[in-house]
Amino acid sequence: MWLGLVTGIIVFVICITGSVYVFEEEIRNASGKELMHVEPSSQPFIGLEQIILNFQKIAPKEKITSIRITENEPGATIQILNKKKKIFYFNPYTGSLVGKQGRDWLNGVYDLHTSLMLGETGKMIQGWSVVIFLLMLVTGLVLWYPARIKQAKQSLTIKWEASLKRKIYDLHNVLGFYASIFLIIIALTGTYFAFSGVKAAVGFVTHSKLNEGDNSMKFVVDPKANLAARYNTIYKTLTKTYPGAVSVTFSIRKKDEMRVRMIYPYQWSRKQNTFFFNQKTGELLRGKLYQNNNAADTVEAANYDLHTGKFFGIIGKILWLLASLVGASLPVTGFIMWWNKRKAKKKPKKKHHHRVLNKSKA
Repeated sequence: MWLGLVTGIIVFVICITGSVYVFEEEIRNASGKELMHVEPSSQPFIGLEQIILNFQKIAPKEKITSIRITENEPGATIQILNKKKKIFYFNPYTGSLVGKQGRDWLNGVYDLHTSLMLGETGKMIQGWSVVIFLLMLVTGLVLWYPARIKQAKQSLTIKWEASLKRKIYDLHNVLGFYASIFLIIIALTGTYFAFSGVKAAVGFVTHSKLNEGDNSMKFVVDPKANLAARYNTIYKTLTKTYPGAVSVTFSIRKKDEMRVRMIYPYQWSRKQNTFFFNQKTGELLRGKLYQNNNAADTVEAANYDLHTGKFFGIIGKILWLLASLVGASLPVTGFIMWWNKRKAKKKPKKKHHHRVLNKSKA
């Protein structure tokens, strides 16, 4: 009860923002259609080098933090993200700027969901709140579990004709029961992002260890080449060596390290090749191929899609949305139940006391 009262507001925020972010991809595609796509053309992809050079002319003082290329999707623009989270969209056939977009409300939703907009401190608070929420879900199920079959039937339905207090009790217990399995999956996969110990636990259970990558791979990039040429060489070599990727994303992770992710068509666990380069020289540091994934790697590859419901397609996303909304309601109904009990305990029992006095006089 006390854990629920302390973390209730945080859990409410996490669940509400999570329910919105489940459909982040669909929302962005619908709201930014004119930026994310141009008219498909028979012209070939102009190349990453020309697009980066155009970006440098438009924003000469801006540093690139991410590039996303979806060359196999006709008309999809090339997206370049800078340090200020502003996205520049480029025509893949001409290299011209289609438009740019700064931080939008979905960025705010994401920051609230992952860090409560409090940076590293917020991430820690968010992570431990999820752990507490997970503990409450499990203990809540134990408390809910009825001793008899008759009680089980009563515990699975909301008594709409009952008093307001009873309805709130049923909303908390019945909806919580139906959503609990989904919320437990969401919470467990959430802790995977927050704590390295969870990854270690997965490795222990699966008797495997996350693959850090093969550092024996050979990759030739001219260290004297400028940034645009270097990125272009990396992109062309990777897509030629490992063809068929639906998207390729360059991300600057650390001061001198750049990660390139290549995602391939998949049904369940994400098929993703990941390469790490020295950002300044273009030297390949290590690479991970999905064909070499062990059990721990497979769990990591599937974790994001499990967390968002994408693992089960559109039906999964809808279920995750509903479960997250129920999760947001649990702290609210739980607080009301606690408040009602608190008021009931404080209420004096005058009539009963009066009867006792009368009996003593008699």
